[in-house]
Amino acid sequence: MTGPIHQEVVFDAPPKRIYEALMDSAQHAEFTANGDAEISREAGGAFSTHGGEIVGRNIELVPDHRIVQAWRVKNWPEGMHTVIRFELNDEGGKTRLVFDQWGAPEDQAEHLAAGWKARYWKPLERYLG
Repeated sequence: MTGPIHQEVVFDAPPKRIYEALMDSAQHAEFTANGDAEISREAGGAFSTHGGEIVGRNIELVPDHRIVQAWRVKNWPEGMHTVIRFELNDEGGKTRLVFDQWGAPEDQAEHLAAGWKARYWKPLERYLG
């Protein structure tokens, strides 16, 4: 397993808007454009994104500030999860999103790091545009 993947990106939108895009099933599906999303808004609740390719559970939810999830790709070995955390920091009407992912399979860390940029940060920036 790898050490953390750490990424930071600033969006021209307040934290509430970013939180909603990540946690609202319809918005998440729309900005990622990678299939359906079903996201529980409760700690302990399940989520499924990218048409069922990504699944997991919410560990901690602090509205408009933090999302922590046990996250996995559907075809990983049963029981293998990583932990991801989105921290949303208000910077005068903009949001600094601080992202960390722990426990990714070492052979997939580079792919996952690139995937967050290509499948989340860039599409989210366009969506908020």
